Amino acid sequence: MRASPSLRRCVCLLLAAILDLARGYLTVNIEPLPPVVAGDAVTLKCNFKTDGRMREIVWYRVTDGGTIKQKIFTFDAMFSTNYSHMENYRKREDLVYQSTVRLPEVRISDNGPYECHVGIYDRATREKVVLASGNIFLNVMAPPTSIEVVTADTPAPFSRYQAQNFTLVCIVSGGKPAPMVYFKRDGEPIDAVPLSEPPAASSGPLQDSRPFRSLLHRDLDDTKMQKSLSLLDAENRGGRPYTERPSHGLTPDPNILLQPTTENIPETVVSREFPRWVHSAEPTYFLRHSRTPSSDGTVEVRALLTWTLNPQIDNEALFSCEVKHPALSMPMQAEVTLVAPKGPKIVMTPSRARVGDTVRILVHGFQNEVFPEPMFTWTRVGSRLLDGSAEFDGKELVLERVPAELNGSMYRCTAQNPLGSTDTHTRLIVFENPNIPRGTEDSNGSIGPTGAWLTLVLALTVILELT
Repeated sequence: MRASPSLRRCVCLLLAAILDLARGYLTVNIEPLPPVVAGDAVTLKCNFKTDGRMREIVWYRVTDGGTIKQKIFTFDAMFSTNYSHMENYRKREDLVYQSTVRLPEVRISDNGPYECHVGIYDRATREKVVLASGNIFLNVMAPPTSIEVVTADTPAPFSRYQAQNFTLVCIVSGGKPAPMVYFKRDGEPIDAVPLSEPPAASSGPLQDSRPFRSLLHRDLDDTKMQKSLSLLDAENRGGRPYTERPSHGLTPDPNILLQPTTENIPETVVSREFPRWVHSAEPTYFLRHSRTPSSDGTVEVRALLTWTLNPQIDNEALFSCEVKHPALSMPMQAEVTLVAPKGPKIVMTPSRARVGDTVRILVHGFQNEVFPEPMFTWTRVGSRLLDGSAEFDGKELVLERVPAELNGSMYRCTAQNPLGSTDTHTRLIVFENPNIPRGTEDSNGSIGPTGAWLTLVLALTVILELT
């Protein structure tokens, strides 16, 4: 006699309930965590609910995209008495447990997924274990560790005859995730045009289609505005805003210039010789970002601010690079002031040079703080350098075995950066060397054949006298 379908259905449900009662009940979940900052203490909490008897708890740290699981904590109930024995297996009782793992000082390398695995004994037999797990992704942030503002091309020359693009680079390292970087000028945020590709080195001045904006709203130095307007007026009236020779000072005709409304400050440095392309319009800035991931999970961000340099207005302008990051309570900042070189200080060693000495002429500093880094060019006024070259590039000029013919020679050091240039002269005085008799030098300051014989004779005489 066959059982009815309804009876068979009741039997199946009863068997399923018996199996479920034997298998036990287990749920596992890990409490979510917000992003944490490197260096903080973090506690991972694994909550699980069961009516069975605990077997084990295992914490894993997952690496290499899930292919490797590293045990960081294990609890084995077989070797621990910190649990309650449930002898009556037929009695269903839900118990709530919590397992915690504390990381005292989180590092960037701790970033990644973690898993909590819990096992309970099967209610029917202790040979079987019921398993369940939960997972969490620990997001570790790190604030930037360094910020620096440099120029894209340094050192670079000054050009008074054509406009040139200028680029400031803000380098921010050690941040995770990538920080937000922006620029300010004189404390005001710069409204820059996003640029996806860097401008070509040979390209002309960068252009922008946005409406013209005047610089008059800025807190400009009155002398700067007066100079700029005077140069513009000189150009419109047919005047000459610069001389024919770049090394001479600015000499406009006073009869064609308007009377200034402020005190007229005399020009003392070549950096004030500005070309006809100088104007008083606010420059257009272009901003480009690049990101470079590091092996430790951090990102290096470079923000490049490019515009057409205007030495008349950009000289002594304060630019700041600021960084915002979720791990920072306040923005990081680095500042630079664009300044043309002025008044190089020249040091000559030895201070009392003698024939045959090696003389070093070094730029020791300036009367002001200079940024960007200047480049230096040495020349000998009215002649070539000792090695026959027309000029030498570098901060230090070395003259080896100076001859007497260099006595009274004048040396010029030209220091320049994109904002301006200035010249400083120094005169070399060469004294006689008592160790080198007269007439024993050749034209290069070295001892000639006759001098060599005289030196040998003197040396033999001294040896004979000593013996």
